[in-house]
Amino acid sequence: MQIAQNERATGPLQSEPALLTDDQRGSLRHIFNLAEQLPDDWSRMLGRTTMQEDFGALRFQLAYMAYAAALTHIHRLPAAPGLFRKPLELLIEKIKSPDVWTYWHYVSTGNAPMNASLGELPPEWNPVKKDNIMYSAYLQSMALLYHYLFDDDRYARDGALTLTLRPLFWGKGPSHFVYDENSLNEHIYWEMVENGYLGVACEPNCIFQICNQVPILGFRLHDLIYGGDRAREVTDGYRQAWSEFGIVAETDHYNVFVLEKEQTVVGKASAWSDFWAGALMHAWNPDLTEAAYPKQRDCWVLPGPDGTLWVDQAKSSAFAANGLPSSLDFGWAAVCAAEMGDERTLQGLLAFADKYLHRSWDKGGLFYRRHDIMYDEEGRLTGVDPHTGNALLPYARLNIPGGLRKLYEGAWDKTHFLEPAIVDIGGRFDLAAATYDRQRNSLEWVAVPIGKTGAVRFEISNLRNRGELRLRIDGTVAATIAGEIVSSSNANLSVRWTGERLTVEMPLERLTNFSLG
Repeated sequence: MQIAQNERATGPLQSEPALLTDDQRGSLRHIFNLAEQLPDDWSRMLGRTTMQEDFGALRFQLAYMAYAAALTHIHRLPAAPGLFRKPLELLIEKIKSPDVWTYWHYVSTGNAPMNASLGELPPEWNPVKKDNIMYSAYLQSMALLYHYLFDDDRYARDGALTLTLRPLFWGKGPSHFVYDENSLNEHIYWEMVENGYLGVACEPNCIFQICNQVPILGFRLHDLIYGGDRAREVTDGYRQAWSEFGIVAETDHYNVFVLEKEQTVVGKASAWSDFWAGALMHAWNPDLTEAAYPKQRDCWVLPGPDGTLWVDQAKSSAFAANGLPSSLDFGWAAVCAAEMGDERTLQGLLAFADKYLHRSWDKGGLFYRRHDIMYDEEGRLTGVDPHTGNALLPYARLNIPGGLRKLYEGAWDKTHFLEPAIVDIGGRFDLAAATYDRQRNSLEWVAVPIGKTGAVRFEISNLRNRGELRLRIDGTVAATIAGEIVSSSNANLSVRWTGERLTVEMPLERLTNFSLG
């Protein structure tokens, strides 16, 4: 199957992005719903395995939900930090839970087929001390992403990323592994250097290409926040280290991982490994990934009924054979197509998902519910794992062409934080748009109620010294703000200064357009 690939998606961000569709708003809302669950409530997030070892584990779901939300904020709703701040805080808090990382105590002992040459290793409770880049880098990058998005250094404070284990009936009491975004970033960097930039192991002795793209993103975010060029140093070293093995093999597929002790490439080519590596590496290595993508897509992506597209798990993945029903190959194909700007492939995959992968709605959120039967009677993929249904398909639907690459290049600068923005919200609603138009000095947003109508609140910053302002609701002037004087004849509307913020409160009954400028 030959599908024309779009040209590389580069250039400035869209100044007036299109309204989020119902499905995009629903995808984002589902991420927020999961983030808002009580601590250690993993409803809708658990798969067949309870040991958090597989590629659909909680850490991966939390990280890619955070990335999806971040890319949506940057590229689609840049003037609404108040919509995203709390959910990202909650996702970071969740990835710090021992439920997410205590698997490492057991995985760190090794003695499995891939690391038997090391013998049985002493168990380690600290999940970031050595190796385990498949956890540590997600914690690193999520914290730095929060700092970059909101210009907020809360995770740079001493102990802000402390990981705590509190056993009740064994051991000598709590254990605290104390880190912050800088100490963790430094720790991972030196692990990378000590390994000659080849990467940091996931399981002992196993250096996966995919997982080492994540700390590279973290290093770049650190550079954007603090200055420096560590990401370039690491990627230059990475290219050199992997030149011995080949980032891409002669078969046009990515080499999956290297056994550190044996210095041997291992891993059978698969759809998930090609598309996962390509989607992440596109951030810093677009020429290589864009050259590899069409061949990989044409290898793995198949035509389906009624113009849909799909990926046959049996053709590439061993997950189902090991009792772990999974559609990761399918989910990562959608994520990679979105990042590459391959709209035809993306829409074909999403159409298949909507028709066959148990599309569901709950509390205003759109997701694809877990389903453990891999194929229907006609041989069509029906199995869905929580990682694909909760994180990957929402990520693919919400990203824009080259979205991760644009983040890596630096999506905005410090002037962004001086512009009017919705910095806090109240009530239950979605935003279909939220942008600031510099030429018109106008903040514009579109709000949509979820379920029953109710009161909503918008708190808006950076409005002082911008002259007389008019708040328009669906095109009609509803309030005038002249210095401290606020005038409105709408009895259902409250507009007032709360310190340095302008607070707007009103009932929200339907999709409503707002502009303030």
